[in-house]
Amino acid sequence: MIRGLYTSGWSLMANSKKMDVVSNNLANADTNGYKEDIAIFETFPEKLTRRINDTRSASNPSAKVGNMRLGSDIGEIFTNYEQGKLAKTGNNLDFAIQNSKSAFFTIGKPDGDGNIQEYYSRDGAFVVNSLNQLVTKDGLYVMGQNGPVTLDSDNFTVNNDGSIVQDGVVVDKLRISEFTDTRSLIKAGSNLVQKDESTEEQPFTGTISQGFLEGSNINVVKEMVDMISVMRSYEANQRLLQAQDSTLEKVVNQVGSVR
Repeated sequence: MIRGLYTSGWSLMANSKKMDVVSNNLANADTNGYKEDIAIFETFPEKLTRRINDTRSASNPSAKVGNMRLGSDIGEIFTNYEQGKLAKTGNNLDFAIQNSKSAFFTIGKPDGDGNIQEYYSRDGAFVVNSLNQLVTKDGLYVMGQNGPVTLDSDNFTVNNDGSIVQDGVVVDKLRISEFTDTRSLIKAGSNLVQKDESTEEQPFTGTISQGFLEGSNINVVKEMVDMISVMRSYEANQRLLQAQDSTLEKVVNQVGSVR
């Protein structure tokens, strides 16, 4: 019975974690370039249970009670990098990456020492700051081959390969980073990802579309169905926990009473 309490309690925590993931997906359904997170359940490892401070039994000096499984737990948060739908904006400061789900705009974020740390994003909604630099809406640098992209004006065009043309002259080229395996990427907040030591880059195979933005790849209907499913599972485990607690109370107060 105590095992049932642990199993139901652990399932409540696992479903609570999944609800956080689903809620975050729904909250970012309208975020440019946002990628869906998927909670992956795995079987919780089997645990050996013992009676605490009870090794005096002649028949069972080890105090072992037996093995117990706590059901399932969230083993991994998998990110789905499938491309979202493109929307035409007509704004020459908006860009979208097409025909490659593993390519990203390279974003530069200054650290406390003045060095620029590289991050990556699919959100191509950029603006021009007071220094005529192309930046994200959070003020982070959009990186080109020569460092942060600097423009003479906001009148420019970008070719399919990311080349930036002003007055008929190529002044820079967007630095597009494409990776061999997106599973090694780590979400860093603010719609950015970063790579780890195992991440490998490859040549850019997609195209850049100016005047377009990529939406999120969130299927709102699917996420709502998942939310309802998680809520029902949570409520079922809650009722099981209450039932087991009620039965345990009767065992302690009634069955075990001396008359």
